[in-house]
Amino acid sequence: MSKLLINPDLKSMRLHNITPSSAGWKYVGLEVYKAFKGNKFSRNGDSREVCVVLLSGEINFFLNGEEVGNFKGRSSVFDNEAPFAFYCPANQSFEINTLTDCEFAYCTAPGLTQDQEFRVIIPEKMEKEKRGEGSNTRYVCNILPETEPADSLLVVEVITPSGNWSSYPPHKHDQDNLPTESYLEETYYHRIDPSQGYVTQRVYTDDLSINESMSPSDKSVVLVPAGYHPVGVPHGYKSYYLNVMAGPKRVWKFKNDPNHDWIVNK
Repeated sequence: MSKLLINPDLKSMRLHNITPSSAGWKYVGLEVYKAFKGNKFSRNGDSREVCVVLLSGEINFFLNGEEVGNFKGRSSVFDNEAPFAFYCPANQSFEINTLTDCEFAYCTAPGLTQDQEFRVIIPEKMEKEKRGEGSNTRYVCNILPETEPADSLLVVEVITPSGNWSSYPPHKHDQDNLPTESYLEETYYHRIDPSQGYVTQRVYTDDLSINESMSPSDKSVVLVPAGYHPVGVPHGYKSYYLNVMAGPKRVWKFKNDPNHDWIVNK
């Protein structure tokens, strides 16, 4: 079993609890919850900023003990809708009360300043775009891009149709070498429709010191500490993934694998 492939804890409502320590890196954290109606979840503020993504369901959200409001999200990550999200700066506590069965994620990274403010990120404010063409087509929703305020976090979700490739041509962002490339750790939280399916993901570096080919199943996570990381979707299945990225600079600047860059530079 690859150390980069993390299977969910299906016996717990907390499917994943990925920390910098458990991942063996410095910046990115990810918790994913599959909850039922009537559950309560709280997080005390600490030195990390959090972007809560309501993957599906309806919740009541509280910040520092004060009610923010009720938020009814989509029924599934595969609906053609953007999610609600909640940006919580460092040292802010929050509580989630579930009003239906829900799925949500805590995306975390170091909070570096005292300048950020809490905000609800509504679906209508999220930029959606189509990337690629032909069997390289995928659909992107920018939840917390670098054009929106935060200290470290970048958060995005991607739908890839049946038979298509995503994060492709293979690209990487593992060098702190701007303006050519930025260093960003990354997690992929995979969902698959129908849920008995799988996708293929390879993570590899130029020198092949990392060279892993994996078959993530539904609700699993792939860690990308370095290297290229393309995803392929088998015929008959649809892929969703939630990406969390963070590094020393909040810039997404990637480099394509030169062996495959010709695909987009014909």
